[in-house]
This record gives sequence, structure tokens and C-alpha cells, in this order.
Amino acid sequence: MSNDNRRAFLREGAATAAGLLILKSETAFGYQANSAVEIGLVGCGSRGNWITDFFIEFTGSRVVALADAFPAPLDAAQAKYKVDAAHCHAGLSAYQKLADSRLDAVIIESPPYFHPEHAAASVSAGKHVFMAKPVAVDVPGCKSVMDSAERAKGKRSFLVDFQTRAQPVFQEAAARVHRGEIGTPVFGHVYYHAGHNAVHETAGMTPEMATLRNWLHDRRLSGDIIVEQNVHVLDCADWYFQSHPLQAVGLCGRKSSVAGNVSDHFIVTYWYPNDAKVDFSSVQFANGYSDLCIRIYGSDGVLDSHYGGLVRITGKNPWQGAEKDPTFRDGAVTNVKDFIESIKAGKFINNGETAAESTLTGVLGRMAAYRGRELSWDEMMRTTDPFDGSMKG
Repeated sequence: MSNDNRRAFLREGAATAAGLLILKSETAFGYQANSAVEIGLVGCGSRGNWITDFFIEFTGSRVVALADAFPAPLDAAQAKYKVDAAHCHAGLSAYQKLADSRLDAVIIESPPYFHPEHAAASVSAGKHVFMAKPVAVDVPGCKSVMDSAERAKGKRSFLVDFQTRAQPVFQEAAARVHRGEIGTPVFGHVYYHAGHNAVHETAGMTPEMATLRNWLHDRRLSGDIIVEQNVHVLDCADWYFQSHPLQAVGLCGRKSSVAGNVSDHFIVTYWYPNDAKVDFSSVQFANGYSDLCIRIYGSDGVLDSHYGGLVRITGKNPWQGAEKDPTFRDGAVTNVKDFIESIKAGKFINNGETAAESTLTGVLGRMAAYRGRELSWDEMMRTTDPFDGSMKG
């Protein structure tokens, strides 16, 4: 982990083939619209298996290739999905071999640090992309994903898996805010409070591979908790305010973490357009408590929304959206179904730019907290150095 270069974990990819243009909506990659879409999975850990199971159960997709940095999860996924050994690739360059395979779509469930390279390789190979959030860990990575999404636009689907935006109750809540039913949005109370993340066994591994195995606890690979975890609620804040923040100031610390070097709490104030402010906080060590809240106070009412929980408006235009919403699972299922339907219909969907902007909201908060001073969006966007995990941001 001593090499600060973004390519420290990567080998140079050789594929630069241009994306193929689909000319007919009734066919894609030579199969009829009612045929099974062939998918490849990059990242065979628990989340990768979880989302791939939805592709099989709800869309009838067929897993034809697998890639992972570690042999053990790769072998387990090969047995589970009955994939030919010739199409199972281990190691840090495995993603490139999978992207170059004969398949329709790539599911990217690798650590966020690798998402820009994995997305770029998949788009260059002419594949549809379904990717876990966040899109990257820094400004250069987010810009790379924006470029990949732009290259895919109109030719392939490129979908980042934000569950709240897929859920009808959250869509209705956002629409009501945008119609003015809470008046002028003035202030946001946004938080992500949860417990410790699991730590994986790393006995016998090199220090580099042990860090990779527990990437969620490493700042450079995850982007820290405000980028990797908290992006769910920050994405909603951007959605409700219909903008990214203009500047931020914050603090963070590490008082109760059990592994790695990530922060376990953040406190950030964001300024949005029209002088709207958001009070954001994050806790990643809570014992017996968990809640993800996006609450917007307007001049005429309050939208109170919780990932996986209550969604409602109180005030002059009250609305009872849901007492409890199954956001985590149902949102992912909807995204999977929409992604595959778009491929079969030739009506491609693409949220890469929006997803990158939400990721950058987290990056802005991290950089402001690390530096201990106010930081503007424009200053952040001028950053050209990859995030090396240091406290400079």
C-alpha cells in the first residue's frame, strides 16, 4: 500500500475497442429481446452474490463469467452459478478479461477505488454497466466515470444502483417537494447513523491483500464512510434540493473504530443554492441503533424521510407516504429489472452523471472535514491528484 499511484492495485488494461452501436431495439448483441441477457460479475463477495441473485430471479439473466481478486469467493461463485472455469478469472486484472468476454452486461461490485477502471474497461468493450455506489473515491475517479457514462449514452445502459430513487414513495416525496408542497426548502437535517462494519479474516495474506480484503475499513479503497456508506442520504439531499452543494465545512474523527483507518464519525455543514443549508452527521459505531434520515424543512412544511422507514410530509400540505419502506431490497430489485428491460427494449438508461455528482457531494464533505476548513465545490473540482488516503482529502 506504499505506492500512492491510482494504479497500485491495477495492471494496465489493453482493451481499447470502441463501444458497439445497437441499431435495432428488438435485438441486442445478436439475441432476441425475449432471450436471456448474459451477464458477468466483477466482485464475487456477499454484495455481488446478493445482487446477482436478483438478476437471475427477477429477469432470467444468465451468469456466464466471473472475476474477483481472491480465489476463494471466485470458486464459491463458480460453484453457485455453474460458470465454466474458462470464464472465471482471478486477480487484479481479472476485470479486463471479463470485460473482453462474450457477454452483454457487466455487474461491478468491486471496491469503489476500482470502479472507474472497471467501468471504463466495460464501456470500451461495448458492454452495458450495472455498478454499485459510490462511483469512485475522488474527483479524478468521478470524472472518469462521467466520461464512461457519456461514452455509453445512447449505445448502452449505464446504471448506478441507488435504491431510494427507484422507490415510488421516495419518487413521490421528491415530486411533492419540487412542486412546492413544503414551500421553499430552507434547511436539511441529514444523517447516517449505524454500527460497525464486519471485519474479515486475513490470516496468511500479504499486507496489501489483507487491506484489499477489508477494503471497507481502508480510506483509500473506500473513500471513507462519508463517500462509501453515507452517499445514500447525501444522494437524497441532492435530489430533494435539485442541486449539488456549493460549499462545505466539517469535522471528522476516529474514536471507536475496530479496524483499518476510516473515520467513525463526521459532522458537515453543506450550503446549497438559495442559501439553503444542510446539517449532516455520520456515526459508524452505534451499538443498538441505526437510522438513515433525510429531513427537509420548508417554509410551509417538513418532509421527513428515512431509508427503509417512515416517509411523510407534515405542515400545510400533509401527506402520509409510508410507515415503512423496503428500500434496500426493493429498490435494488427495481434497478435490476429496469436495467435488463432497458437492454431488451433497446431503450437505454443512464444515471452516471447524477450518481457521480452525488458521490462528489461525499467527497466535498470528506475533503472539507479532513482539511478543517471551508471548501467550495469549484475548488474541489479543480483537484487533479488521486485520493491517496491521507488527511489532505
